[in-house]
Amino acid sequence: MSEEKIVVSARCPIRTTLELIGGKWKLIILQQLSRHEELRLSELKKLIPDISEKMLIQELKTLVDGNLALRKNYGEVPPRVGYSISEKGKHIEPLIAEMVRFAKNYEKPD
Repeated sequence: MSEEKIVVSARCPIRTTLELIGGKWKLIILQQLSRHEELRLSELKKLIPDISEKMLIQELKTLVDGNLALRKNYGEVPPRVGYSISEKGKHIEPLIAEMVRFAKNYEKPD
């Protein structure tokens, strides 16, 4: 681990990261988006059954506003919208993989 001193300020790297991906659902949504080329809202809801539709829509909007996810409106009737991970969002994949490794190691008996 780097010995570089991290100063906690309004724009420190940890705070920035938590602002972008913190919370209960954002990382789970990004994980699902990273595994698929594109997902519709209903498909995401099936993959993450514990999230309410309102919360899913809200978190997707936040991820799109933060340039971590992309929203594509096909302009069809009935409306069809697809979500995918953005190029910036793809940078979260190593963090998600490390979190999975951490959880698996944590759950191992001592």
